[in-house]
Amino acid sequence: MKKLRIFAYGIALGSLVFSCQPQKFRGTTVSATTGEGTLELVANGEDFVRQGFVSKDGWSINFEHLYVNISEAIAYSTESSFEPQTGDTKESIEYQNSINFDPLQVPDLAAGEVNAAPIVIASTNVPQGFYNALAWKLSTAGADSPFPGSTIKLIGQATKDQKTINFDLGFNQPTEYVCGEYVGEERQGIVTASRSGKMEATFHFDHIFGDGDTPPEDTLNQDALGFQPLANLANNGIVKLDEADLASQLSEADYRQLTNAITGLGHVGEGHCVTNVKSPLTSDTNSQ
Repeated sequence: MKKLRIFAYGIALGSLVFSCQPQKFRGTTVSATTGEGTLELVANGEDFVRQGFVSKDGWSINFEHLYVNISEAIAYSTESSFEPQTGDTKESIEYQNSINFDPLQVPDLAAGEVNAAPIVIASTNVPQGFYNALAWKLSTAGADSPFPGSTIKLIGQATKDQKTINFDLGFNQPTEYVCGEYVGEERQGIVTASRSGKMEATFHFDHIFGDGDTPPEDTLNQDALGFQPLANLANNGIVKLDEADLASQLSEADYRQLTNAITGLGHVGEGHCVTNVKSPLTSDTNSQ
């Protein structure tokens, strides 16, 4: 997936059309038919959250747990392709069918073998068709969650120059993601009676830490915080911080860079999403 990102980074979604007549979608014929099939929602932190990776500033990062609290996930089939624009919300999607995924499991994106498949967090029967838009939220987890008070929880170790830091980071930035069609190596979202469909909420955690295998001047690394600013906050080899701690202990510039990176985590494969963010520390709402 990392190689695909380097190739696909910044590519816009192509124009697609879905109507009541059979249409060609990059070699696939999809017809609007009666009946139902199964549509799954999966969450994917990509291979490197299980395999480990090197940050832009040379820290080898390995996750023990990586929780994301996904809520209010809705799949849409639209008559024409939905390409998110700045300011869009899910209410702006003109759809033929909308499907609420409920209930939703809380995924640990670091769980499983290094090459494990994305985690199924919901499955439901839906009308057959092509589901080409997806909206979901990251919401603050409740008291019964393994990470109460956070939208995202990162637990693991970072190592550099024979120094190891254990980190426990709780981010709390409620965010709505409004996305178009999945962009990747295979088409997703097509449901027939004989073929289950899949939609994916993808999280690019290298947006926070950067990628040591990518040139420093690459936009990914220019925008990423890296791990060193967090390592500088370690106490006896431990960094255990929640959102309020990060806001008060990081420099203003570093905290802004971190929050922007967290906002940009959510994708559909390599497809970008519109984000609507409400900061838990202020009453401000931002759209990117």
